[in-house]
Amino acid sequence: MIWKEIKEDIQAVFERDPAARSTWEVMLAYPGFHVLLFHRVAHWLWKRELTTFARIVSHISRFLTGIEIHPGARIGRRVFIDHGMGVVIGETAEVGNDVTLYQGVSLAGTSLERGKRHPTIEDWVLIGAGAAVLGPITIGRHSRIGAGSVVVNPVPAHSTVVGIPGKVVKEEGRHQPSGRPIVDLDHADLPDPVTRALAALLKHVEHLENRLDEVSSRQGSLEGKFAEEGEELQRARELLKNGASQ
Repeated sequence: MIWKEIKEDIQAVFERDPAARSTWEVMLAYPGFHVLLFHRVAHWLWKRELTTFARIVSHISRFLTGIEIHPGARIGRRVFIDHGMGVVIGETAEVGNDVTLYQGVSLAGTSLERGKRHPTIEDWVLIGAGAAVLGPITIGRHSRIGAGSVVVNPVPAHSTVVGIPGKVVKEEGRHQPSGRPIVDLDHADLPDPVTRALAALLKHVEHLENRLDEVSSRQGSLEGKFAEEGEELQRARELLKNGASQ
């Protein structure tokens, strides 16, 4: 069983990192692969209440890889941590299968209570570099979290989230004919909600300017009409004045 999982971890690297050249390279030079090996040992010790030994293994792993995974965290299969430096996964975090994490990702808690206080990441989720997912929230399967985002609310499945705080800007899912989700590693090509808002405001301003031009045009026509009527009234007054003087 353990060898099967290790083979799956190596295969996940080849599927999601075009820089990988060989199995030996992955086994010897990929900290994201190494940290999963350490975590399996640490988690095994943690479940048997050998917590101090588990934390020691986790500490050694962090020193060697730059990735900190609490031994109590539950990590699924075929998880890929690319580059990995600065990744932090808290004690009660749950990471599903086929999840991709980039450098600087934090799955952190927001409470001092001992219960569930870290996020749950469902299958096929991608979390971009520097993103933070905070609190006991759930990120739905096959979602993407944009680089640098801070997510504090639950995210439905098949969503794209960007911003601080993170907002859902797109809800769609792409799948292969077999039904398996398509892994989209382009976590930089994301919608910009600020640009969208500004574009909507500019469109509204343009609409108001057009309406203002129409109103000004109508007002000009009315002023011209009033001027003509004023001239006719003035001529009528002059005629009446001249008739009275005769």
